[in-house]
Amino acid sequence: MVQVADRLVVEPVRRAPAAPAEEAAARRSLRDQIARLERQLADAVVSTFPHGTLDVAVPGLGGPRLLDLGELERLRDDLADRLGGARAALTALAERREEAQRLLEAMVADPARHRFVRLPRAELGLPGCGAYEVRPRLGLVGVLAGWWHVKLSSGCPLPGRGEPAAISSPAWAAAAANAP
Repeated sequence: MVQVADRLVVEPVRRAPAAPAEEAAARRSLRDQIARLERQLADAVVSTFPHGTLDVAVPGLGGPRLLDLGELERLRDDLADRLGGARAALTALAERREEAQRLLEAMVADPARHRFVRLPRAELGLPGCGAYEVRPRLGLVGVLAGWWHVKLSSGCPLPGRGEPAAISSPAWAAAAANAP
């Protein structure tokens, strides 16, 4: 018993040992909740593929062993927190993509108002490395005349000139060369 502030008496909380049947039911319930949270977390990761990443790593709890009820509860709470963070990140990603889509629609509707604006396809959640860009028609003549249009770039840049890639030989080729 601990006395606090000369009048308030606080006793430490002690859990009564649970009956084996009650503990087994509690463990089963916690394992079911953990499995459901892991599935929802996996669905959140899959929904961002291939354009986004979410950090959903679950740290190990000291190697393979049977977790007690307290550790299962902590694991469940940790997974629930991670799922909440993943859902918040997905919501932010969806809002950013909607904003990019609105910008693209505004660029197409009034290109002269969005001169030289560049919007990568990745911001829209589209595959590839192209970008939508407001450019003048006919170069300098288009700039002077106010002729603007939205152009989609051709995609990924070509690889630069340089040394050819080194040819790596497989491990079996090195072993065969060293054989007697």
